[in-house]
Amino acid sequence: MKWAAMIAGGLAGLVALMAAIGAMLPKAHVATQSARFTSPPTAVWEVMTDVTKFVHWRKDLKALVAHKDGDPRAGWTELWAHGEQVPIEVQEWNPPSRLVTRIAAKDLAFGGTWTYVLTPTDGGTELRITENGEVYNPLFRFLSRFVFGHTGTMRNYLVALGNRMGERVEVKD
Repeated sequence: MKWAAMIAGGLAGLVALMAAIGAMLPKAHVATQSARFTSPPTAVWEVMTDVTKFVHWRKDLKALVAHKDGDPRAGWTELWAHGEQVPIEVQEWNPPSRLVTRIAAKDLAFGGTWTYVLTPTDGGTELRITENGEVYNPLFRFLSRFVFGHTGTMRNYLVALGNRMGERVEVKD
């Protein structure tokens, strides 16, 4: 019994320390990841904006509800594999070169925008994603900064997009 209390106390202390460190970190961050595709910008744009097919290639999604008859410019709500419902709002739509989306919920532990910039290259496209994010919960801020990393979701997205397009992509900062 004494050991169980000591372990529980140690875990509670560790969580409290993580939350205290998280409270000292800035809420806002900027992170960028990019990948090159052999496909032209129009082909990359088509796949990354066909929200009705996201659940087929994004492993982080359990389901997706497209707003207004599937028109991606109207936004959508993602149901993530671990339970969060994340409404996405489109702030800028400039095919096939620039898309800006924003998390349109105030009750999540995080929020912010993703800016997708597609640049034609010799033999394909470079897709650069910039996250202007905020992490509101101090414990989650600690985990986001030191455990998951601010770039993990973008990296996973770019690799999944490459796989969907039949390409193996290398993700870079």
